[in-house]
Order: sequence, then structure tokens, then C-alpha cells
Amino acid sequence: MEGQGVTFRNGFYAGLVVAVIWGIYLFRLWQPQRQIELHNVHLLEQIERHNWKIVGEFIGDTYQDRWGNDRRLLLERLPQIFRALGNARIDANSIAIRREADRGYWTAKITIKGNGELADFIQNRVNTLEAPFEFEWQRGATWPWDWKLVAVRNSALELSDYTP
Repeated sequence: MEGQGVTFRNGFYAGLVVAVIWGIYLFRLWQPQRQIELHNVHLLEQIERHNWKIVGEFIGDTYQDRWGNDRRLLLERLPQIFRALGNARIDANSIAIRREADRGYWTAKITIKGNGELADFIQNRVNTLEAPFEFEWQRGATWPWDWKLVAVRNSALELSDYTP
């Protein structure tokens, strides 16, 4: 009578099933649209937490935006702005994600809530915008999870009357 204990064959098949399930999970996780979504969520969370070192890891070396920020200037200005916006909460609605070759675009209506010295100014400026924000991500050359933010756009946001 053969026992129902663990045999090499049973262990092999169990391991194979686990490996296939793990492979499917990683395949889905590393899909470009999923990575763009996760990177944007994590970036906004780190901005809320004022974790500027981690925020810097999301920003690509080639970052440029229409407000004159490059990577260095953006990482200089963000802490200044959010220091004056205590208990910041960033919410995104009507999210859309699209991918074109090695670029990904995360678009959403963003609202900011907080308190502090510049809270009313920032909230009035951002929360009343009709145009959504677009975050442009570029895929790195090596790993499926290697995406960097290279631009942020909002055609309705004007910053000419404020210099931090």
C-alpha cells in the first residue's frame, strides 16, 4: 500500500504549481501599465510623507517641465512648497493610463488638501484647475520595474506669479 506522504514527485508538482502562480503574478505586476500606476501612486504617497530622498529616486535625470524645472530644481522646490502645506493629502480622480513604446502617461484630476501657511493659495490654484495633470514616465533599459518620471504637465496651471 502506497502512502500519501510527501514524495519527490508530489513535491516537484507542488513546487511547479507554486512557480507557475508566482510567474503569473510577476508577469502581471511587471506589465507597463501596472508599473506606471504603481509608480505614480507611490510617488504621490512619498510626496505626502515628505520623504524627499525616495521622491528623488522616482525622478529621472532628464526631467523637464513647462514651469522651468529640471530634476535638481524640482527636488529643491518640492520640499519648500510642501513644508508650507502641513498634513498634505493628494487625491487623484478620473485616472487614465496609456503607453506608447517606452513611455507611459498617467493622467488624472488632482486635488490637494492640507493646512499651513500656503494651504489656501496652493489648494485654490490646484483644486480649481479644469485640466488634468499628466505624468510622463520613461522605461529604463534593463528591468521591467525601472520607470522614471521625466515630465509633469498641466496646460491650465500657471506659476508665473509665485517664486518659492
